Amino acid sequence: MNVLVINSGSSSIKYQLLDPDSARVVAAGVVQRIGEPVAEGSPSIEHQSEGRTFEHDGEVPDHATGLRLVFDLFAESGHDLAEAGLRAVGHRVVHGGEVFYEPTLVTDEVLEAISQLSALAPLHNPANVVGIESARELLPGVPQVAVFDTAFFHGLPAAAKTYAIDAKVAAAHGVRRYGFHGTSHQYVSGQVAEFLGREPAELNQIVLHLGNGASASAIRGGKAVDTTMGLTPLEGLVMGTRSGDLDPGIIFHLIRTADMDVNDVDALLNRQSGIKGLAGVNDFRELGRLIDTGDAAARLAFDVYIHRLRRYIGAYLVELGRVDAITFTAGVGENDARVRAAALAELERFGIRVDPARNTAKDRSARYISPDDAEVAVLVVPTNEELAIARAAARLVG
Repeated sequence: MNVLVINSGSSSIKYQLLDPDSARVVAAGVVQRIGEPVAEGSPSIEHQSEGRTFEHDGEVPDHATGLRLVFDLFAESGHDLAEAGLRAVGHRVVHGGEVFYEPTLVTDEVLEAISQLSALAPLHNPANVVGIESARELLPGVPQVAVFDTAFFHGLPAAAKTYAIDAKVAAAHGVRRYGFHGTSHQYVSGQVAEFLGREPAELNQIVLHLGNGASASAIRGGKAVDTTMGLTPLEGLVMGTRSGDLDPGIIFHLIRTADMDVNDVDALLNRQSGIKGLAGVNDFRELGRLIDTGDAAARLAFDVYIHRLRRYIGAYLVELGRVDAITFTAGVGENDARVRAAALAELERFGIRVDPARNTAKDRSARYISPDDAEVAVLVVPTNEELAIARAAARLVG
């Protein structure tokens, strides 16, 4: 009784068909560059099943088309989803607002509520809705379960989740820090405890989820006490295309002086800023190649990224008081040794050290990158949001 997990991102769809009990992955794949041109020889969809790879080379104009093509590839690879006896379909949904903080069975009313929350996550919730709608259409009768990125941070302390604006305005419009990537932060912090052979309640952790979207969290005794993302996924760290923290006065300045309206500023800060806005690329592999060629804009983008990341690491060291583990995860965190080394450079006085050989080793498993005698364990732990979502969906539907 497998679960299909669909993770519809802003320009991609990741998916897995897996057994939530054994964690065995039956098939998995990714739809890339949705709505973007596809270079010759670079497939837009890669589907892997039982050691075989199936590809689609054409452009994918939108998420609905992408999912239909994915379902065709499942059938082509011998796993027709309409006949697979699925236990459930689990969907990653970015924003649950104040309403959703547990895995939730999707109904028409739930889907409408998720859609209404798109104003808080304009890059993601619309794509999440399309993923759910398409799966309901293609798999009628199969339970659809929404698992929310904000859930792990629902219980943040009042001082951490409250913005210093008029309290009545905040209450009327649901303005608070919600936090995102919660499924990943919760899963990885649990894996860290298991890796270290300790109970989560014993540990103070900093988890750095660094991908095209990026966030950090401070976790005390298994519970999140702070995180970088806020009302929307725009706040916090510098990201692939998002600005992260900035003076809110910049928004007013641009509206008044640059002939920009609210939608223009929204697009600027969410889609045209971050690493892409500074260096022209948002793929860290390409950024690294540009840095190695002496590209000054790429070097500045990297330095700005690291500066912001170190600022939050320092803040969480103070907030937690004692840190047992700092963990890197997600695409950049798991694969970019340059980012990891720069983020934790010259922090020896805080018991934080990175071993250069361990840091640059080609290893995809959970591992130490700190020396054996380091006071603080520095780790790389692969995230597995799909497994976490599958297990949450399976528990809900029984």
